[in-house]
Amino acid sequence: MDTILLEIIEEIRRGADVDHKVLARILHEHNQNRTRNEDHFAKKQLLPYYFALKNRSPETVAAWGLDDATERALITALQMKPRRTASGVATITVITKPWSCGSNCLYCPNDVRMPKSYLHDEPACQRAERNCFDPYLQVASRLRALYQMGHPIDKIELIVLGGTWTDYPAAYQTWFIAELFRALNDGVDAVEQVEARRAFYADAGIACDNASLAAFAHDAQQAIGQGASFNTVVRALYANHAGWQRAAAMQSATIEELEALQRENEQANSRVVGLVVETRPDAIDARTCTMLRRFGCTKVQIGVQSLNPDVLDANNRRISPGRIAEAFALLRLFGFKIHAHFMANLYGATPADDKRDYETFVTDARYLPDEVKIYPCALVDGTGLVKHYEDGSWRPYSEDELIDVLSHDTLITPPYMRISRMIRDISASDIMAGNKKTNLRQMVERHIEQTGHSSQVSDIRYREINNRATDTGGLSLHMVEYGTSVSTERFLQWVTPDNRIAGFLRLSLPKPDAVAARDGLPIGEGEAMIREVHVYGAAAKLHATSKGAQHLGLGRTLVETACSMAREAGHGAINVISSVGTREYYRKLGFADAGLYQKRTLPVHDKTCIPSP
Repeated sequence: MDTILLEIIEEIRRGADVDHKVLARILHEHNQNRTRNEDHFAKKQLLPYYFALKNRSPETVAAWGLDDATERALITALQMKPRRTASGVATITVITKPWSCGSNCLYCPNDVRMPKSYLHDEPACQRAERNCFDPYLQVASRLRALYQMGHPIDKIELIVLGGTWTDYPAAYQTWFIAELFRALNDGVDAVEQVEARRAFYADAGIACDNASLAAFAHDAQQAIGQGASFNTVVRALYANHAGWQRAAAMQSATIEELEALQRENEQANSRVVGLVVETRPDAIDARTCTMLRRFGCTKVQIGVQSLNPDVLDANNRRISPGRIAEAFALLRLFGFKIHAHFMANLYGATPADDKRDYETFVTDARYLPDEVKIYPCALVDGTGLVKHYEDGSWRPYSEDELIDVLSHDTLITPPYMRISRMIRDISASDIMAGNKKTNLRQMVERHIEQTGHSSQVSDIRYREINNRATDTGGLSLHMVEYGTSVSTERFLQWVTPDNRIAGFLRLSLPKPDAVAARDGLPIGEGEAMIREVHVYGAAAKLHATSKGAQHLGLGRTLVETACSMAREAGHGAINVISSVGTREYYRKLGFADAGLYQKRTLPVHDKTCIPSP
C-alpha cells in the first residue's frame, strides 16, 4: 500500500491531475498479478490506510517529505464521494428509536423495527440499528467513516429523523440531543467510549444484527399485517423486552447537562453548525419552538404532504391548511429554516391537482418554505394504501406523468427555495408499486433540458457551485424580496455570471402586528432576524481555505448587508438563529449572546454596516 501511495504522490509532484482514471491505472498495475479478488487493492482502502499510517508510524510518513499542499492534494485525490461535503458542511443523519406515532397516515410504512414511516432497509436506518439507535454511537460511527473517506469533519450538520420528534418523552429528547453533542466533543478517537457503550447494549441483550432483529420483530410485524394497530404492537414489543427497558431507564438528561455539552462544542474539533429535527405541523406551538431552540435546533423538517383538504382527509392526515399555515408562521417568527415535505400521487390526487397544489405552496404568502422535499407516493406493504391499490381506487402515476409533475414543480420553484430531493431512500424491494428509480431527479432535469427550459430553473440546489473554484471578483450580490403572512423576507445571494450561487443569507423582517398577535415569542417588535447564512464550496476546515467559496469573507459581507437593510427598514436590533458551533463566529461580528439567539443592536448612527446592494 505504501508503494501505491508513493506513486500517487509522485504524480502529484509532477503536476498531474490525479483523477479517477489515474488512480484506476495505478491500482490496475498493482492488482493485475493478484488472482484473488479479496487481495485486490481498492481506492476506498487508501485514505484510511494513510491516516492509520500517520498515527501508527509518523516517522514513515515524515520521510516522504510531504508539504501541506501535496498532502491536501493527496487527500483530495483519495477522497470518497466528494459531493457529501460540497455544500460546505458534513451531514450526519441519525434516527430516533422505534416509538408510537400520533398520526396514522394511509401511505405511511408500519415497520415495527423503526419509528413510524421508516423502513429498516433505508441506509440511515440500517446504521441506526447497527448502533442500537444510540445517538452517540450513530454519530461516532458516521464521523469516523467521513473522516476515513477524507472529508473535513470540523463543521457538522446533524439531522434527526424519526417521524414526529415531539411524540417522544421530553427527557428522551434532551438525552438524545445531549449525546449528539457528546459524540462530537469526544471526536474520532473516542474508541474506549464507543466500546463501553456497545458493551452496555450487548449486556442488555439488545440485538444489532439483521438476523436477530428480524427474529425479534417477526411476530409483531405479522400482527401488523393482520390488522393490529402499529402503536399498540410497538408499545408492547419494546415494553416487554427487559433490555429495551433497561436502556430506556438511562436515556434521560437534564437541560443543564445538555447546555454544558453545547458550551464545550463551541470550541470542539467537530462543531455543530446546523441541527435539524422532524415533526408534524400540528405539533408546532410556541412552547415547542422554544424548546427546540434550547436544544440548538436551527431547521425544522415538517411533513406537509398536501394543502388540499380533501386529499389530506382521504389519507388520514388529520390537519387543516390553516393549521399548517400557523405552524409556518410560528417557525418563521422563531427564525427557523423551514424544510417541508410535499408528496405527489397521494390517494385522491391527480397530476393536475398536484400541480395546482404545489403552485399554491410556492406562491401563497402563508407557506413559502425555504427548502422542500418533493417525492412521489410509493406503495409499501402493510399500509392502508394497499387496499386502494387492489381495488383500483389508487394507482401510481406513469413515469411520464410523474416526470411531467416534478418538472412543472421544479420550473415554478422560486430562487430562494431549495429542492433537496425527489425520492425517499426506500429500497426497491420494499416498493410494491410506484417509482423505483433512484435517479429520478436526474431524469427530471434531463427532461427539462430536452424541452429547452433549463434556463428557467432557479431552485438553489440546481444553481449551487458545489466544490468548484470561485473567483470572488466575478461574483455579484443580488436580492430577492418576497412577502409572507408574518414578515418581509429578503434573500441575499452571491451569484456568478452564469447565475450559479456561491452563498446566501435569509433576512426576515417581522410584521409588527404578527409579533403582537402571538404570545410566547422570543423576539420583540422592531427586531429583525437572520434565519440562515450559507456559503458553498468544498467543506473547509475551520480557519483554513478550500477551493470553494468558504472563508473568503462572503459570509461577513452578507451579514453586514443584512444589518444595513434591517436598520434602513427601521429595526433597532437584529437576531441571528446561530447554531452552537457558530456562536464564536457571530461574537466576532458584534453579536452578543441573548437567550435563544445572538443579538446585535442597530442604532441609527451605526456605521459598521455596509450599504445595501
